[in-house]
Formats: sequence, structure tokens, C-alpha cells
Amino acid sequence: MTNAPPTGHCITFVNEKGGTGKSTLAVHLLVSLRNQGHAVAAIDLDSRQRTLSRYLENRQQHHPQLAGVEVVVPPLSELDSRSAAAEQECEQLRQLVQGLTANHAYVIIDCPGSDSPRSRLAMALANTLVTPLNDSFVDLDLLGQVEPEAHQVKQLSFFADTIWQARQQRALAKLPALDWVVARNRLTMLDARNKRRVNEALENLQGRVACRYVPGLAERVIYRELFPSGLTLLDLGGSPLAGVTVPKMTTSHLAARQELRNFISALNLPA
Repeated sequence: MTNAPPTGHCITFVNEKGGTGKSTLAVHLLVSLRNQGHAVAAIDLDSRQRTLSRYLENRQQHHPQLAGVEVVVPPLSELDSRSAAAEQECEQLRQLVQGLTANHAYVIIDCPGSDSPRSRLAMALANTLVTPLNDSFVDLDLLGQVEPEAHQVKQLSFFADTIWQARQQRALAKLPALDWVVARNRLTMLDARNKRRVNEALENLQGRVACRYVPGLAERVIYRELFPSGLTLLDLGGSPLAGVTVPKMTTSHLAARQELRNFISALNLPA
């Protein structure tokens, strides 16, 4: 890693398990920051699914009047050697982030739901690391093994160790400390016993791995409905948009907006 501190703030969304809502949180955050007038760029490291970049492509295609966001999908290396390919991909990402942070207030990286050298580098390059987590012990196992009776975390996971290594890399490079945020995402509306137990386990975990545990977004159909048009919750209730039927604002949508505001506020981003 370079010792030269970047000028922009890098936010990486990462979870080695898919389906946790990384891209939904990422696209709503970047649209919110863009609407506030910040220069924002995005990097989609999931070159196979490309959920974040597809979302932004839909947005630009159907609503070119809305402010666009620069998004880059770095290609995978074609080298035969796995080690050489990984080195090439990491160097490409390092240069890309360095270039974007020099010209943007925020750079958002969306990682795939898998482990790779490039995703690990994206963690080390981040000022803020966001790990969305579904409300289940299956997802919580990504961070640590939970004791079945007391629901306490008894052993940390490889993923938690990977983030500890990313923190070490930043410390050696004399970069600001990594702020790791675990967001409980896709929450159910029911106050189930499982929900309370997951909460207890996370309260126990955050002190052990030096993360901050914050609420994310509840499970709502509206997020899936908005993807084809590239719209977000922030686009509802404003001026009519040509060429697409925009859902009417409901009390559920207003509650979802407040959840989004709470999540962004909890990130404690600069400016």
C-alpha cells in the first residue's frame, strides 16, 4: 500500500456471503451523497453479477435527467498464473482507487459475496468498511461461532481475522484507522425471539472485534421493484419522472427513508 494519504473517503461494502443487501445499501448511499452535491464514484468488483453497475446503468438509461455517478467495473486478469493474475488485479485496483480518491469526495466499492485478494485489498483501502448482515445466526457465523445456549460469540471467524489483517496493513502504511461498521440489514418487522438473540450476540461481538453495530434497512418489496428503473427511495415523492410509473409514497416508504437516514448518519462520514 502507498503511504500517500488519499484525499477522498473510501467506503467498502463487503460480506463473503451473498444476499445481504450490500448493493442496495451502496446505491442508496451513493445517490444520497450525490444529491448532497458531493463528487462520488463507484467501483463494482463483482464482475460476474454487476448488481451495482447494472443498477446505475438502468438509472442512466431510463432517467438521464438525474445526476449520474461514475462507476468502474475492473476486468479480471487473463494471466494463467493465479498469483500473477491476483497481483495484476490488485495493482489495478490500487491505482484506480488512488486516481478516483484524488478527484472525488467519496469512492464506494461494492465487493462480491466471496473471498479474493482483490476484495481483501478493498478492505485495506477503505476508510469505512460496511458489512451488511441478515438477521440470522447463519449470517452471524460469518463473524464468529456462537455458543448455542448463552448465544455468546465463542470464536472469531476467518472473515474477522481478514479485517484485522486489513487494519494492520493500514497501520503499517500510516493511514487513518479503519472504521468497521456491521449493519443489521433486511430486518423483519416481527419482534421474534431469534431477532433478540442475534441482537445480544452482536452486542457481545462488537467489543471483541472493534466494530460498530448499527441498524440497516428492513426487508421491503420496494427495493426489488425499483431496480429495473434504477430509482431509489430518494427519488420517490418528487417531480414526476417521464417514461416510468413511480410508486406512490406510502407510510412504509417514509419509514424506509428514515431507516436510510439513520444508517447514513450512523456511518459518521466526513462532511
